[in-house]
Amino acid sequence: MSETTNSVANKDPILSVVDLSVSLPPRADRPFAVENVSFDVYPGEILCIVGESGSGKSMSSNAVMGLLPKPHVKVSSGQILFEGQDLASISDKQMQRIRGSKIGMIFQEPMTALNPVMKVNKQLEEVFNSHHLKLSRKEVKVKIIEMLDDVGLPDPTIIGDSYPFELSGGQRQRVMIAMALALQPKLLIADEPTTALDVTTQAQILKLVAQLQEKRNMGVIFITHDFGVVAEIADRVIVMKLGKIVEQGTAEQVLNRPEHPYTKKLIATVPSLSAKKKAPVTSDVVVSVRNLFKTYGSHKKSFFGKVGRVVHAAKDVNLEIRKGETLGLVGESGSGKSTVGRCIIRLHDSDSGVIDFQGQDILSLSQSQMMPLRQHIQMIFQDPYASLNPRRKIGDIITEGPTIHGVSKAESWKKAEELLEIVGLDKYALKRYPHEFSGGQRQRIGIARALAMSPKLLIADEAVSALDVSVQAQVLELLDEIKTKMDLAMLFVTHDLRVAAQVCDKIAVMKLGEIVEYGPTYDVFTNPQHEYTKSLLEAVPGKDWIVPDLVFD
Repeated sequence: MSETTNSVANKDPILSVVDLSVSLPPRADRPFAVENVSFDVYPGEILCIVGESGSGKSMSSNAVMGLLPKPHVKVSSGQILFEGQDLASISDKQMQRIRGSKIGMIFQEPMTALNPVMKVNKQLEEVFNSHHLKLSRKEVKVKIIEMLDDVGLPDPTIIGDSYPFELSGGQRQRVMIAMALALQPKLLIADEPTTALDVTTQAQILKLVAQLQEKRNMGVIFITHDFGVVAEIADRVIVMKLGKIVEQGTAEQVLNRPEHPYTKKLIATVPSLSAKKKAPVTSDVVVSVRNLFKTYGSHKKSFFGKVGRVVHAAKDVNLEIRKGETLGLVGESGSGKSTVGRCIIRLHDSDSGVIDFQGQDILSLSQSQMMPLRQHIQMIFQDPYASLNPRRKIGDIITEGPTIHGVSKAESWKKAEELLEIVGLDKYALKRYPHEFSGGQRQRIGIARALAMSPKLLIADEAVSALDVSVQAQVLELLDEIKTKMDLAMLFVTHDLRVAAQVCDKIAVMKLGEIVEYGPTYDVFTNPQHEYTKSLLEAVPGKDWIVPDLVFD
């Protein structure tokens, strides 16, 4: 938390939002996405807006940027005052001149926000061209190199000549920041820009935003559901619930002395970075991975004459998981975590090694020999939106696996009803489609689908990374209950060390395809041996913030 909070009272706000209401279509579950919201943003400060999905935090920022999905969603009342203009009442053409030049925005998912078939330098060039700046091509080229250098990208010339898919998640997000700051705006809006990033990349992006904000004396609206991020960078905090502001104040006040029950509830669900000492699990080994290797690419020349490169996604990986045990696989993006999980379930073919599942090496099996074993190894995927078929009803999605493996439709349906009850959903959900559910509910459906096969091993691949803290807490509690009740072995793939500290019995830390540290969670977190593990723990946002003991009315 920076020191700018004390001085904002002596400044005029860059932005004043006054009694803003954004109306929703008649069939929506509530009349307003944002209702009577008021706040100010000052130069040189970071204002964090927090809340769960549907709280109205992103809709507020979209209203400021003039990016509401009109005519169905629109500003129905209130003012958005910026440099003497009410942005809520100006034309789209007038707003276009302000957007980008005076107010910049960083979006949550850079792969969606960036054009996949345009090189980075061409996309940055468009920023200048769209605002009709009188710059020569040479001047634009120099500015693009300076912009990419400013956001800490190595070899700006090479990055500029690359397509978005050739860059890492952190590099793409830096490109988005460069684009948002290209015309030196007075206000920057960052909408969940670090949600999908690993801890070290997240720490770099947060540091970069704070440095650029201080250097340019910008006002920043930072939208997030991560209280660790809030503790790391916020000067002031707004907490939103169902379109309304329920609490606002300095970061120190809201984080350490919250007053509203909703704020207390959100903070109480933040997982602690302190791992508890657990008794070792001594039951039978369900899966043992020995000397696993997996590479991608080759050194051969492509059709275009470029020499390929080999990436070691898994390099001599060894691990085991016992019945009733959760092994956490942690590391940065590209460390090989998900690859190992997908090799175990045979979604990817390994180059060599042994995956011993209950006494049988599944790597030596053909696809037809593997089929009977698939029901015993199930996976919960990261994205609850992409992993469910939007054209099929929930009942069909959950019962498909058991039916394929010979269970009658009636029996499969009965079990699906029981599983929905276990994951906290009504049996009538079976007759609905995925789009009718929230992200947290969809993830529960994904868990029910995996459990329908009565697996012995459950692989959760970043299963809670996209969820709000309260929904995340519910899903984690549910997974723990299911693991205990069904005596499952679980491989928990995550980049969130706070979550790993709470749910995992053992931790395996991966770096560039290799496991660099392995042991009981308590030992790894309290006394890390490898420098890489130490750097991951050091990078956790808000690591020094101690979640207060809260009193609930």
